[in-house]
Amino acid sequence: MKLTTIETGYFKLDGGAMFGVVPKSMWQRLNPADENNLCTWALRCLLIERDNRLILVDTGMGDKQDDKFRSIFQPFGPDSMAKSIRKAGYGLDDITDVFLTHLHFDHVGGAVTRNDRGQLVPTFDNASYWSTDKHLNWALHPNPREKASFLIENIEPLQAHGVLKYIEEQSVTTNWLHDIEILFVYGHTESMMIPIIPIGDRKLAYCADLIPSSHHLGLPYIMSYDLRPLDTMAEKANFLERALNEDWILFFEHDPLVPCATLKRDHNGRITIDQSGPLNHFV
Repeated sequence: MKLTTIETGYFKLDGGAMFGVVPKSMWQRLNPADENNLCTWALRCLLIERDNRLILVDTGMGDKQDDKFRSIFQPFGPDSMAKSIRKAGYGLDDITDVFLTHLHFDHVGGAVTRNDRGQLVPTFDNASYWSTDKHLNWALHPNPREKASFLIENIEPLQAHGVLKYIEEQSVTTNWLHDIEILFVYGHTESMMIPIIPIGDRKLAYCADLIPSSHHLGLPYIMSYDLRPLDTMAEKANFLERALNEDWILFFEHDPLVPCATLKRDHNGRITIDQSGPLNHFV
């Protein structure tokens, strides 16, 4: 098995929304905001090479959005999903599976693109796209709070082309492709999936929006976007205890500076970063 970071660029979100009830005087030191109170966040994906499969975990925001959308979220940076996949030695047609942790636009936007005729089509011609039926139904019938995060243009083309497949949600966890553990969490959105990937005698957890950045390790650091923040707090506490006890590598999708980290318990009993760095520092 080989793991490769796929950088797809950066975007901006309101700092208060990203840090929830934590005062700006505290989070400003972690990720300084600009004059519009916007902080920079990464759109970082993961490529898994194993057996005869090439699996992409999440797809970033994509580049098909209109000017209004771009003016709000301000995507920028030299990297793109296609460039990073090519840098890894592959083309888009080599992707066999796209694992979607959830269907918010900054995680699924790159799954759909416009072809030469302006039609919205799946980006990866030879891939199956994996979600859950429960989360798909949630995304297709969004509540008012989450509606702006579920964009129909990121979902309908996958349905229309028959490329969506579903991971069965049997309990809190299940296994996918034999040995990739899937943890289901419900605080951020309904039935978000966290893949926990074995690497030799260790495991790597792709944190998605359960812990979007290293700045969100503290239990009160919960996004205002989360539907059920108290559930997120409990899910995060359980996740971090297990990650510490089993010496997991954490992969942060949105941290602008820290791609990966391992954990330790400090002298106050809090779980915090032990080592941090790029993925190749750990695997």
